[in-house]
Amino acid sequence: MSDNNLLSSNSAPHSDVEDIKRRSHYLRGSLTETLADPITGSIPEDDNRLMKHHGSYMQDDRDLRNERAKQKLEPAYQFMLRVRAAGGVVTPAQWLMMDRISHKYGNGTIRLTTRQSFQLHGVLKWNLKNTIREVNESLLSTLAACGDVNRNVMCNPNPYQSEIHSEVYEWASKVSHHLDPRTRAYHEIWLDEEKVVDSRDQDVEQEPIYGPVYLPRKFKIGIAVPPSNDVDVFSQDLGFIAIVENGKLAGFNIAVGGGMGMTHGDPKTYPQVSKIIGFCTTEQMIDVAEKTVTIQRDYGDRSVRKHARFKYTIDDRGIDWFVGELTARLGWKLQDARPYHFENNGDRYGWVKGSNGKWHFTLFIQNGRIKDMDGYPLMTGLREIAKVHGGDFRLTANQNLIIGNVSSQKKKKIQSLIDHYALTDGVHYSALRRNSMACVALPTCGLAMAESERYLPTLLEKIEPMLEEAGLRDEDIVIRMTGCPNGCARPMLAELAFIGKAPGKYNMYLGGGFAGNRLNKLYKENIGEDEILSSLRPMINRYAKERLEGEHFGDFVIRAEYVKEVTDGQEFHS
Repeated sequence: MSDNNLLSSNSAPHSDVEDIKRRSHYLRGSLTETLADPITGSIPEDDNRLMKHHGSYMQDDRDLRNERAKQKLEPAYQFMLRVRAAGGVVTPAQWLMMDRISHKYGNGTIRLTTRQSFQLHGVLKWNLKNTIREVNESLLSTLAACGDVNRNVMCNPNPYQSEIHSEVYEWASKVSHHLDPRTRAYHEIWLDEEKVVDSRDQDVEQEPIYGPVYLPRKFKIGIAVPPSNDVDVFSQDLGFIAIVENGKLAGFNIAVGGGMGMTHGDPKTYPQVSKIIGFCTTEQMIDVAEKTVTIQRDYGDRSVRKHARFKYTIDDRGIDWFVGELTARLGWKLQDARPYHFENNGDRYGWVKGSNGKWHFTLFIQNGRIKDMDGYPLMTGLREIAKVHGGDFRLTANQNLIIGNVSSQKKKKIQSLIDHYALTDGVHYSALRRNSMACVALPTCGLAMAESERYLPTLLEKIEPMLEEAGLRDEDIVIRMTGCPNGCARPMLAELAFIGKAPGKYNMYLGGGFAGNRLNKLYKENIGEDEILSSLRPMINRYAKERLEGEHFGDFVIRAEYVKEVTDGQEFHS
């Protein structure tokens, strides 16, 4: 295959999005002119497609749509801006920057994502350039936080194995940087860098990894450090599992072809857990990542976007084909996969002392939303901690936050601020709530079919008494909810999951693996709250009485034949 990808010929079958990317002159499009248009708060669809690659999506407040339509006003257009930091590690100064711009340009809240990134909501078109400029001044970026490129590289925060985490984090950063787009469009449009050329006919700019039309769809990479699978490594297009031998990082097992997204009612789309294909040393990791991305660049489906993710590329051709193609591009063979063991995919809350002698405090952040609430000044408390903190903040893959690398001298001061602002590790919540995640959904996500972030806490309030009565309040059960089947909160891996179908209606799934290693399965379709609760009560009671020692809820519902075990993504739907 040539350095350019299969779409180098205009005659190759492709979707309209591929045309938009090809015409964009390496993601420039008409964004500069569009942003200067004072007539509307929106941008044309072609430019909106390109905006993803710059880290933003156009949205509108769906709660206001009908009222604004009655008043003959355009929708309340706004932009979600995603800020990425490889491995989710940021400095206190960067945290304070996010806090500041959320109030200056956004809706006054910060959202921690399931990919260890920040999201700002409510940014107006007129404020986008200043917002992105201030993000970059703090040495963070929005480039490639969305779009048909490699996204934020996730990695395990692992505060109790500090040396290993530090090394893994460095590799996550190296992979992320290596796979960044090389186009200068981002710097020209948002940071006022001088244009490379005036003529769009002069193709002097190259993307050595992505080519002129980038990837067919988004691409996700995650690095896990056993025994914790908190990054849900099997949900990634490309996953690296750290192999620690004699206390040292020996390298990584490689897993390929994971992905969560699907479409309701379309059995040709399905979630998939990745497959392990071998082992590489740390020094070989970047080469493996690059060559894997180029295979997807050259062979991914560019004609049907629903079929364009890497999991379908592998499923269509077979895992043996992929390994052969990867070997040919690498010029060397992977080693056999090495033993590892995952125990969970959650976070360890509260204070933990790392092997480097520093302390780490993991806060429970319900659904990742940082804001001040009645009786709970979360955002203010974190702001005051950031002012005195000498370590770092780590965004976990479960939407929680670690106040990391606290010295013994600073620990007392940090604890006093935690106490003063009543910040919580969630110990007073049920284990179910501490293991919960939800996507944003309504009112801002344009894909949402039902509520998620705003509704899951209410549903939990009604499930928790059942657990209390059954003696299961402290039993860890992974529960996740999304407003659509795009899979942003990775619900397809949860032991108990709800995926929005319509306002107030959800598909209910059971049987995911507690360690994130098995898909769940559809149990009931298009049900409301009453049926959700009536279905769960007898199930919870049976689990309390009949579970085996150490048996997780996801394993029990399979053994009790509520659902069958899923061994292949195409079994997920029924």
